[in-house]
Amino acid sequence: MLQSKLFYKIDKNKSADVESVSHDLLTRAGYVDQLMAGVYSFLPLGFLVLKNIEKIIRENMVDSPMDGQEIVMPSLTPKENWVKTNRWDNFDVLFKLKGAGDKDVALAPTHEEVVVPLAKKNVFSYKDLPFSLFQFQNKFRNELRAKSGILRTREFLMKDLYSFHANQEDLDKYYEKAIKVYLNIFKQCGIGKLTYRTLASGGSFSKYSDEFQTITDSGEDIIYICQKCKVAVNKEIKAENSKCPMCGSDNFEEKKAVEVGNIFKLSTKFSEPFDLKYTDKDGTDKLVIMGCYGIGLGRLMGTIVEVNHDERGIIWPKEIAPFLVHIIELKSENKKIKATALKIYQDLQKQGVKVLYDDRTDKSAGEKFAEADLIGIPYRVVISEKTLAKNSVELKERSKSVVKLIKINQLLKSLK
Repeated sequence: MLQSKLFYKIDKNKSADVESVSHDLLTRAGYVDQLMAGVYSFLPLGFLVLKNIEKIIRENMVDSPMDGQEIVMPSLTPKENWVKTNRWDNFDVLFKLKGAGDKDVALAPTHEEVVVPLAKKNVFSYKDLPFSLFQFQNKFRNELRAKSGILRTREFLMKDLYSFHANQEDLDKYYEKAIKVYLNIFKQCGIGKLTYRTLASGGSFSKYSDEFQTITDSGEDIIYICQKCKVAVNKEIKAENSKCPMCGSDNFEEKKAVEVGNIFKLSTKFSEPFDLKYTDKDGTDKLVIMGCYGIGLGRLMGTIVEVNHDERGIIWPKEIAPFLVHIIELKSENKKIKATALKIYQDLQKQGVKVLYDDRTDKSAGEKFAEADLIGIPYRVVISEKTLAKNSVELKERSKSVVKLIKINQLLKSLK
C-alpha cells in the first residue's frame, strides 16, 4: 500500500478527554473514527487489524477441538423469541424497534434467541449431537454509558460460538477444550502472558463462568491471581472465595484487568423455553445441553493496544499488525532513492510480505518517523542517500531501540 493513497489522517496531539490509551492512539493514528458515543468506523488500517484478529479466531474455531461450523445469523430479531426466554423486559441493554405493521423487533445483543430455534429445525436424535455453530456478527447493546473507546461500545463485532450436547459430561469435556483454545487465541494475539482464565459468576447458568482477563491499568475489573495455579478470581465472587477454587491456595495478587472473552455453561437455560429436545438411545426425549463462547473483536483490538504501546505510539504484535513492514523513503534529489525504495516495495510484495510504503514527498524525515512510531508497524525500513551509498537500508523493529544497517539483498532474510 502506498501511504500517499491511504485513507487516514494523523493527529499529532494527544487528546485531552479520552478515557483510555487505546482510544487515544487508535483515533490519532487513523485506525478508527468515532461517529457518536459507543459507535465507531474502522478505517483501512483498523479494518486490516480487525481482519487479522478475525483470521486467528476463525482458525481456532474450525481447526481445533472446538470443531465449529461458521454461519451468519440476522441481527434483527422478533419480539416473541425474547418473550419466550423472559428477556424482552429483563435485558436492560436491549435495543427495541418498531418494524412494518407495528411489529416489535430487537437488535440482537446476543444470539441465543436465534440459534436455538435454528438448531431445533435440525436436532431430532442423539445422533445429531454434539455440534457447534459460530459467527462473526455485529451486536447492539444500549449501554447506559459507553466508555474507554472501543473497549465498551454500543455496536460491536463479536465472535460467538454455541455448542449443543446430549449430556453434561459431554459439555464439560468440550468446555475444558474451549479454555485451552481461548488461551491459545490470546497468545497468538500477543497478550497471552498477561491474560488469565478468571472464574466469575455463573449467574443462573452454573456455579462459575470463565472470563479471560488481560492485565492493564485501564481495566474496569479487579481480579485476584492465584500465585500457585495462575487461575484468577473476579472480585465479584472473591468475597465468597477466600481460597482459590481450583487449588486451595490463599496466596493472591490483586490486579486491574480488561475482559477479552468469556464462556458459559448454559445448561438448558435456552433449550427449555424453545423445547429443544432430542430422542435418546432409549427412546426418551431429553433437553439439549448448551454452552456459549464469546470474544469481542474490537475490545480485543483495544486491549492489544493497551498492553502494546509506548510514549510514541502503538507497537503491534506481528500477527495482528496491518502491515509487517513500513518502508520510509527519505526526501532526496537523487532519483535512485525512489527507484530503490519502489523496487524493495515490489520485491517484498512478490514474496507475500505486507508492506506500507511511505512515498510522500511533502513530509520531513522527522514527520515520517513520528508517524511510523504512532502507527506501530513491526519493522521500519529506511532508504536514504546514506544507506544507498552502502547498498543497504536501515532496519529497526518498532519494539526495540537498535537500528541495523542491512544489505538490500539480505533484507528479506532479516525480516524472516
